[in-house]
Amino acid sequence: MKKGNNGSLAGHRFVLTLCLGFLCVSCATGPEAYKDIDNAVNKSDFEAGVEAIVKSQEGRKPIYNTRNAVSLYLDKGLLEHYAGKNGDSSGSLQEAERLIEEAFTKSVTADIASYIANDNTKEYPGEDFEDIYLNVFNALNYYNNGNIEGALVEIRKLTMSSGKLDMLERKYEDIDSNASNGAMIELRNIGFTSSPDLPRAKPVEFSNSALARYLSALFYLGEGKTDDARIEFEQLDAAYNSNRNIYANPAPKAVADARTVPAGKARLNVIGFTGLSPIKEEGVFNQIFPFFQNMVLWYPQFKLPVLVQRPSRINRIEVVVGHEKFNLELLEDMGAVIEETYNARFSRIFMKTYIRTLLKYAAIDIAASEARRRTDDQLVALAAVASALAVKKAFDATESADIRMSRYLPDKAYVGGVNLDPGNYDVIVYYYAGNNVIAKEEHNVTVRANALNLVEVVNLK
Repeated sequence: MKKGNNGSLAGHRFVLTLCLGFLCVSCATGPEAYKDIDNAVNKSDFEAGVEAIVKSQEGRKPIYNTRNAVSLYLDKGLLEHYAGKNGDSSGSLQEAERLIEEAFTKSVTADIASYIANDNTKEYPGEDFEDIYLNVFNALNYYNNGNIEGALVEIRKLTMSSGKLDMLERKYEDIDSNASNGAMIELRNIGFTSSPDLPRAKPVEFSNSALARYLSALFYLGEGKTDDARIEFEQLDAAYNSNRNIYANPAPKAVADARTVPAGKARLNVIGFTGLSPIKEEGVFNQIFPFFQNMVLWYPQFKLPVLVQRPSRINRIEVVVGHEKFNLELLEDMGAVIEETYNARFSRIFMKTYIRTLLKYAAIDIAASEARRRTDDQLVALAAVASALAVKKAFDATESADIRMSRYLPDKAYVGGVNLDPGNYDVIVYYYAGNNVIAKEEHNVTVRANALNLVEVVNLK
């Protein structure tokens, strides 16, 4: 067999493999399926939320199917954390982290057909923001269980050189390059002679988290490592200065106050999480492919996952400790971090969808053009065009956006604190919507000198 025919045969096999994958696309779980979990979360009954997740997995049609294990362990781990089940939460979040790492390793070694296949046909690999924030909450799990060193291990996964944050900007460079090069090779293999400009994936423009740095600094102070804490506080300032798109607000005064505690006093630090992070929904994007010979292929529609905000009712958090009263200040807009990191991910999804659609349309275009070339019968030629349109519609019907993700990450992280005499205190937290208190929680806290005293409060309304 001639070399050219070998290439053509390989190309048609590639397209066949790609097309078979489209037939395996599963329907996404709709938001109504999460109703019981969402209702529990809205009431801050996080234990009931965990029970609802466990119950949802029983029976023949679980909410989180086997290809969505990452979301299962993330959602379960987060709600377990909010419910105070720190050990269970650590186990769930660590499993989510393991699956995310495993999925990335697979993507590095995947061939072009596997890489650009519709995401719904594959195991959900997790998002970069999920991989980042699971370490934040697992660090708090360790702290709540009295293991500050374990908490630091979790945070260092983010902040160390070549850690998760440091690697974000260059994590996908080789994968994206290989996908673009592979697409052009496959186009040539199936006999498509045009050389369209392929879209490029955007780099992630987020490499430092004020939230991670704040917790790291507190944990180091708790270990008596003041110089390490100083470095983390400086890195927190650097995070604010380097990314004003995310950190539009000034750094909280509580951050500076936490650095130095007056002699004989003890510092009570409070960290609060509110709202729910943006969620994915399917969006439709009209495109144009003018380089095909058959005009029925000129106007594809891409169905892509877009982020939709879930606005929180809470706009102020007041903390009362004895005769002291203070408001928590915004430390990190987690929703903004999620949108920033997802913008780069979206460009990558767009690129893969573009390549996938281009390859399948190219195969249709070549087949229809060849059928028309071989006949002078106008009816046969029209039938070839009609057939191309029918195949296009069949392919398009299999396309859907992958809207899988964790549903229960907070939208914002707030901090505050007060210097107190060592002792026992009732800490009362008021959540405001405008001038109205919409929720309240109380904690009894022992505040110790020369130790880390950190209270976490959560309301996802």
